[in-house]
Parts: sequence; structure tokens; C-alpha cells
Amino acid sequence: MATVETTAARPARTARRRPPAGVLAAVAWLAVVLLAALLLPLLPGFDPLHGDFSAPSAPPGPGHWLGTDAGGRDVLQRTVAGARASFAVAGLTVAVGLLGGGVLGLAAGWFRGPVDKAIGFATDLLMSVPTLILVMIAVSLRGPSLTVIGALIGLFTVPAFTRVVRAVVLALGERGFVQAARMIGTAPLRILRREVVPHVAPAALTFAFTATTVAIVAEGSLSFLGFGLRPPQPSWGGIIAEGRTTLGSAPWISLAPAAVLCLTVLALNYLGEHLRSPSRKATVNR
Repeated sequence: MATVETTAARPARTARRRPPAGVLAAVAWLAVVLLAALLLPLLPGFDPLHGDFSAPSAPPGPGHWLGTDAGGRDVLQRTVAGARASFAVAGLTVAVGLLGGGVLGLAAGWFRGPVDKAIGFATDLLMSVPTLILVMIAVSLRGPSLTVIGALIGLFTVPAFTRVVRAVVLALGERGFVQAARMIGTAPLRILRREVVPHVAPAALTFAFTATTVAIVAEGSLSFLGFGLRPPQPSWGGIIAEGRTTLGSAPWISLAPAAVLCLTVLALNYLGEHLRSPSRKATVNR
């Protein structure tokens, strides 16, 4: 009887552990976009700056699967190249935000008191600065650069990362294993490295999905406004801006990168929400 019950329960447990269809779809989409951005530029003939002057503003079809823009440049190739720019900015943003916010959040949550107040005041001050306006000013002074854009956007995600990490550290400070390590005289840095950081990392990495979407949308907005990569260098926002004047006659120029941008942000947000869901946290804790 026990054997029958165990056999019957096994498929149920397997079904519960199977990721939802939405998660699989989101992962599949992000994998396609990332692989396209990494591999397609390695193929011979890939040149997002090359213009086919015999087919300006050509509709989607064989040879140009997403059509061409007014200069005869392939929209698919430019969309793939734009993905490289967006993910480069997102990667730098997450690196800066995670490193800066992680260190500040650990310090604020661990030392508390004056240190916590000083870090809180600094992060509140940084959050009061209009991000896009400051980035526009920096780009105007230094010139368009993915490094400058990514670093500045990352700087403005530091307060959010700080608050996430601080909240987890404050909660961990009341846990028995941390208090026991303190009572036996373990060095603070050792406690942070061995007991606190492993528990903080999942929350910080989960928030990294949100930071990634912020970076992608911010980079697209800056490029759309003319403060991103200079044309003809491709970026999603820049391609959308180039095609806005021909939406009536050649809508594919703007719609293709806009669709890819929206689906990518949607997939990242969905994965982030799934990782933050209570059911997911309960499963991890078990």
C-alpha cells in the first residue's frame, strides 16, 4: 500500500516542481535574444550599417525578414545589434548597482546607528536627483558612450540595492545562527562573509532583474531622445526614433525593435516576479 501511495505521489511532486509555462516562455525568449545578440554578429555578411540602396524602406520578406529602413539597412540586423548595446548597458548597470548597493546595504544593516543614518541620508539624496536629466547632461559633456550611460544608470540603482540588502541584513541580525556567531567572538567580517552574504545574495540577484529592465528602458529612452549612441550606430531606442517619421508608410522600422524591447522587458519582469513570489520563497526555504 505504501508503495502504491509513493508511486502515486511522485508524479504530483514532479508536477509541482515543473516551472510554469510563462517562466519557460520568458526564459526561452531571453535565450533567443541573447544568443542572437552574441552569435549573429559573428556570421559573414552581418553588417547593421550596410545600406541596400536598391531596397529602401522595403517591407519584410525574403532577404530582409524584418524589412529595411529608409537607408536600406536591414532592420533585423540593426535590432540584433541594438540588443548588444542594451544588454551591455544593463550588465554595467547591474554590476555598479549590485557592488555599490551591496556594500552600503551590508554596512547599514550590520552597524546600524549613525552608519545606517548616514547611508540612508546619502541614498535618499541620490534618489532625489532626476536620473535621466543628469545622464543627458553627462552625455552632452562627455559624448555618447555605453560606459558612461551604464555607469550613471547603475549609480542611480545603488539606493534600491542598498535598501534591499539592508532589509535582509536587519532580519538576519535577529536570527539565532548570527547571534550565536557573535556570542562566540567570531570576527564581524567573517560573520558577514560566511553567514550573511550567502543569505543576502538571492534577494539581491532577484532584484537585479528589476535593475536590468530599468537599464534597458532607460537606455532606450535616452537613445530615442538622442542622448544614446549616435546614428547610424544601432540601439533599440534609436531605431524606434528613426522610424517614427515613417510609421504610416513603413511601420516595421519602429515596430520590430519596439516589439523586441517590450517582450524582453516583459520576460525579465515576469521572471523577477516569479522569483519574488511567496511560493517560490517557500520552496527555496524548504
